Formats: sequence, structure tokens, C-alpha cells
Amino acid sequence: MNLIYVNGKFVPAEEAAVSVFDHGFLYGDGVFEGIRAYGGRVFRLEEHVRRLFDSAQAIMLCIPMTQEEMCEKIRETLRKNNLKDAYIRPIVTRGIGDLGLDPIKCSKATVLIISTEWGAMYGNLYDLGLTAVTVTVRRNAPDALPPNTKSLNYLNNIMAKIEANIKGGNEAIILDAHGNLSEGSGDNIFIVRDGKIYTPHTINNLKGITRESVIELAQAAGYEVLERDLGLFDLYTGDEVFVTGTAAEVAPITKVDGRTIGKGVPGPVTKELMAAFRELTKTTGTPI
Repeated sequence: MNLIYVNGKFVPAEEAAVSVFDHGFLYGDGVFEGIRAYGGRVFRLEEHVRRLFDSAQAIMLCIPMTQEEMCEKIRETLRKNNLKDAYIRPIVTRGIGDLGLDPIKCSKATVLIISTEWGAMYGNLYDLGLTAVTVTVRRNAPDALPPNTKSLNYLNNIMAKIEANIKGGNEAIILDAHGNLSEGSGDNIFIVRDGKIYTPHTINNLKGITRESVIELAQAAGYEVLERDLGLFDLYTGDEVFVTGTAAEVAPITKVDGRTIGKGVPGPVTKELMAAFRELTKTTGTPI
């Protein structure tokens, strides 16, 4: 029986619920994180929880526990479900209010933690490579709804994924309003060109924790990693393209908008970083 943490209690998944007056349900007013556990360790737990609290700070949402308490509740959720390899989703909503959108009417936040078994998100495509398509949906502007706020208002990403599904892509590639590369529907983008690794600045995309881990691994392996404004030309002409994310981990892209990337198979830099990331998740993390 899968148990869900809901406001201080662990309840069976089929009984876990929020009020229809919760502003997370009514307006997407809340924040969340996606976290992975590998072999009995939670990968980058403290970093994920800090980002959860940063997102809450950005939308003036008070989480009714400390970061340390949140870390422990996440670990307790995994223990309750006897999970060693899992995907964890802590969610904090504005809480119960009325049908008006004023957050002042919500007296207390709702806190939930969901955990579930999780395998390779893209199956055998880690060996073959993903097909990506650029979409017409543009990333939320940083001065409107900053992409670094990991909020429950995820419709921007969902619309991109819908378009990718229609176009036959495994992943969407989203541009910002200026035509610069932003990110995928749920992951960060990297381009390898002439032995150097390029990635967009995080002003128009999420400050990914897997992204930061991969940058550290690449630099430790001797690669130069450069943050740049990147466009479609850079994407189409890269020697390799890959994406990173908690759910996706490190995934190669071998075709974009009908164009073959490099030799049409996962490249050597991507494969090296995939292996290094797998090793990192096996050997580091907060014990459950």
C-alpha cells in the first residue's frame, strides 16, 4: 500500500486528497520538486529542498516547517513505503481559501509528499537517442512568471509537450520570446561543439539540479562548459545535443526538427557524462 504524506499524516494513496477550495487546485498556486532516490540514498536532497523553499519565497508562500524538517519528512515517506529507488514529489500549495484568487484568504499551506517506484524515463532511447522538435509555445518571460519558480502552474510546459506529441517528438525544445533556446518541457539543454559544452543561461530556464551536477562532472573531466545565448542554428549544427533533468537524468538527442545531430547516435561526450552521472547517483546522496 502506497502511503502519501498529507499535512502531518500518512494516508493510503486512494484516500489522499485536497479540498476543491485549495488554491493549488483552483489556480495552480503552489510549488513542487521532483527528487530521485537511488539505492537507499536521496540524490541532492538538501539542494532540492532549498529550491522548493526558494520557489515558495518567490511567490510569498509560507511552508509550515523548516528545510531540515522537510528533508526528514521526505526520508520518512520513503521509509514508510519501503522504497530505496524512487521518484519523490513534495508539493506545497497555498491551501484552502474561497473561489476568489486572493491568497490572503488561504490561512495555511497544504503540504504533500508523494513517492513512487521509478525506472528509466525514456527506456531504450538512452541507447538510441531522442527525437526532439522545436515548438511554437514560448517560455514564460522572466519578468512575468520566472521559469526558476518551480510552481504548480505548469501549463506552459504542458502546452509544449502537447505540441511535441502532435509533431511526433519525444521531447519539446522551447525558445524564449527572443528566439533563444530555453529548455525542454521538463529538462535543461546542452550542446557539444568542437569538444566544448554549451548551455543557455538560467534566466530563461530552470536552474536544474541535474544540470548543475552534470556541469560539475563535465568540468572535473576537463571539458569547458560555457553559458551562452543559443539559437536554432547552434542547436542544428551541434556535434551532440543532450538534456538533463531529475526524471530524464542525462538523455541524448540525435534528431531535431528532422535534422540528424552529429552521426545520429549518442556521442562520446554525452555517453561519458551519462556514465559519470550514473556513478554519481550510486555513490552519493542522503541516506534514507
